[in-house]
Amino acid sequence: MYLLEAQNISKSYADHQALTNVSLEIPKQSIFGLLGPNGAGKTTLIRIFTSILQADSGTILLNGEKLERNHMQNIGYLPEERGLYKKMRVGEQLLYLARLKGLDRSLAIDRIKHWLKRLDMLDWSGKNIEDLSKGMQQKIQFIATVLHEPQLLILDEPFSGFDPINVNIIKDEILNLRDAGSTVIFSTHRMESVESLCDRIALINNSKKILDGNKKDIKYQYRTNRFQIDHVGPLQDLNEVYKIIESETMDDNWFHSVIQIPEDHNPNQLLKELIVQTEIHKFTEIIPSMNEIFISKVSEQA
Repeated sequence: MYLLEAQNISKSYADHQALTNVSLEIPKQSIFGLLGPNGAGKTTLIRIFTSILQADSGTILLNGEKLERNHMQNIGYLPEERGLYKKMRVGEQLLYLARLKGLDRSLAIDRIKHWLKRLDMLDWSGKNIEDLSKGMQQKIQFIATVLHEPQLLILDEPFSGFDPINVNIIKDEILNLRDAGSTVIFSTHRMESVESLCDRIALINNSKKILDGNKKDIKYQYRTNRFQIDHVGPLQDLNEVYKIIESETMDDNWFHSVIQIPEDHNPNQLLKELIVQTEIHKFTEIIPSMNEIFISKVSEQA
């Protein structure tokens, strides 16, 4: 069952086509990576999801219903452009934003205390926003996004301004929210975060969707039949059907090699060849990273 569906969404600004017939299906309780280079159309699509913009054509469904203004209470949106009132105190600002999302005062206060304590910021509740570091302000904006426990969380570059420790803290919270039932749309240029967080991804470039699916399936789809082998002694009598991409000495008589096998061969055949001529200590298939796939697909389009 899909929480959010985009059906043939198109949007243009004057003579610029921002989105062209983009369709997405985002499963419930998943983390969905929305990827693409700058100017690809990601932000426009997110603004359509949050009713900030209206599509020129196409339909958005939330829980099978056409998206309407009243659905916004079920959506939490953390925009890339940060927007906090710098002269307001942390606690007052969070209470104000929670009330805008429909929480009563008592429940809002309880949840604010819970999240400030959880992110180790309880002592900062009486401080003005302008007294906080950029990373601390980002934590406050994250709290404001999740306070009303929305079904759908849309996070646009949520790790901007964070040091590595706080990146890991927020990553863990995103995973916890998914496990508790939330669906997350996660837009970022940080491919290492996509690797560690996302269940599914879609790649948009030049206003069009060019890749979509389960992250693991996509990575296997783009594998190149290359294997990394650590072994003792050089490879001298390897069957010519196997291509040695690289081979370098690591220490003494230890070698690190990368070998490509033909599409009609399997790894066991290569392993059988290797065993009779070298001592193998590592044999691993090289699976392309999301960063490599991203660059490959965008470059291919260019």
